[in-house]
Amino acid sequence: MKLIAIDDRNSLPKYKQIVLSVETAIAEKRIIRGDKLPSVNKIALEFSISRDTVLLAYEELKKRGIIYARAGKGYYVKSEEFSFEQRIFLLFDELNSFKEDLYNSFMETMDNNAQIDIFFHYFSLPVFRKLINENNGDYSKYIIMPTTLKGAAEIIKTLPKNDVYILDQTNTELEEYPSVHQNFVKDMYNALTAAKKKLSRYRKLILIFPGSKQPPGMAEGFTLFAEQNDFPYEIVPDSTITKIEKGNVYIIPNDRDLVSIIEQTIAAGLIIGKDTGIISYNDTPLKKVVHNGITTISTDFKAMGKILAEMILHQKKENIENVCMLVERKSL
Repeated sequence: MKLIAIDDRNSLPKYKQIVLSVETAIAEKRIIRGDKLPSVNKIALEFSISRDTVLLAYEELKKRGIIYARAGKGYYVKSEEFSFEQRIFLLFDELNSFKEDLYNSFMETMDNNAQIDIFFHYFSLPVFRKLINENNGDYSKYIIMPTTLKGAAEIIKTLPKNDVYILDQTNTELEEYPSVHQNFVKDMYNALTAAKKKLSRYRKLILIFPGSKQPPGMAEGFTLFAEQNDFPYEIVPDSTITKIEKGNVYIIPNDRDLVSIIEQTIAAGLIIGKDTGIISYNDTPLKKVVHNGITTISTDFKAMGKILAEMILHQKKENIENVCMLVERKSL
């Protein structure tokens, strides 16, 4: 059982990484009172560091009453009763109603068992890089929403590998990290399959897909469903350039586009749910009541937050696809 972890990429001084490793091992009950710690020489040789660095770490732990030394025998755990609080760096893309549900669920499940600092990158790679660089080494866990930012993986890999969790969106470059994420290809395909009977009443499927913030998997799943089921389809980048026509179903990931399509449909004298269909992405309370209810494709953000917190609390390293479902309402 390896107790000490030192990462050369971590800006935290190596002696502090040793201190944190011992504290974490005790807090997680991997070592208990009376257990012997790795020798100074062993740690120094394993990580190619000086004995003085290891001694500095052990001396700090001794001063705090966490370990003690036996002359000629080594260092042992003295106390399991000390103040240890995880510090968690939580990097979101943005805050909206469903991300707020995720955050609140995460905080509730953590139940004050960590200090949690939340940051936002707003889909900006320079901001993303700056926040990670400035906070590298200051936290025991890093929870990252990389979204579709190109180059995000390289920046994330500067963080201590064992302390990183990926949230909401992942990709092949990040598959080595534990995650709770959406499978956008599968989720879109399965949701449209569940709605196939109602979709068959319409003439054409239109996905409004700006693509700047939206995961490419949405468009992949949409295209796969339409082609496999012989539905005429179209992908357009902006709600203002599509013409609202009777017999069309509009699949809309962005809520700004949702408002635009509703307004245009009303202006055209068409009835939503009869003349045209609408499927929105990500459920909110408002979508339950707008125009007698908007059909949505939505992951369970509350479940996502809870699962992530439980992974951290129980030291699990998994890749979990979060549940997604079609919520049928009168807009389809």
